[in-house]
Formats: sequence, structure tokens, C-alpha cells
Amino acid sequence: MVCPHFLEVIDYTFKDRELTFRVLVVPRASKSEVVGEHNGSLRVRIAAPPVDGAANEELVRVLAKTFRVPRREVSIISGQSGRVKQVRITAVNGEVLTFIETL
Repeated sequence: MVCPHFLEVIDYTFKDRELTFRVLVVPRASKSEVVGEHNGSLRVRIAAPPVDGAANEELVRVLAKTFRVPRREVSIISGQSGRVKQVRITAVNGEVLTFIETL
């Protein structure tokens, strides 16, 4: 689970019901989880290897679960082949905003 202070130190934008932020991915971890902040990015360990999009798919799954939204609402908008990615969560509703405020 994401620690309460993350959104205070992570660079993000919220506009038109869309939350956009950077993610630093650490592939081939022992388990997939959100672990903290690194240079303004959300740091996420991913168990999947960075092969054939497996790590990206796992990242979307982990973020959807963490932010309690359907997977279809989470997209990687840049950095598909790198460790630092720009992620967007769309159709953010009051429930997600309430959850984000508790982080």
C-alpha cells in the first residue's frame, strides 16, 4: 500500500478527471509492489521481466489495484521501453480522489 506522504513528494498533475505522474519501475523483483518515492517519481517493484511488455502489463495491474480503479483506466503514456514512465489514470472519480487524499 502507498504511504500517506507519497503525493506530497511525487510530482503529479490532476486535470479533467485525469491523474498523471511518473513511475520508476524496478523489474525482476521478488514481488510486485509500490515501495516509495524516488526523485519525484512513484517507485514500483515489478516481478515480471522487462520482456515483451510483461513488466508494463504488471505495472498497470499493480497501479490499478493500488488506486482501486479498473485496469482500462490506467495507461502508460510515455517510457514504454524505459524504467521511468509517465502514467495516466483516467476517469478519476470522487472515490479515487478520496483514496488519494488518504495516501
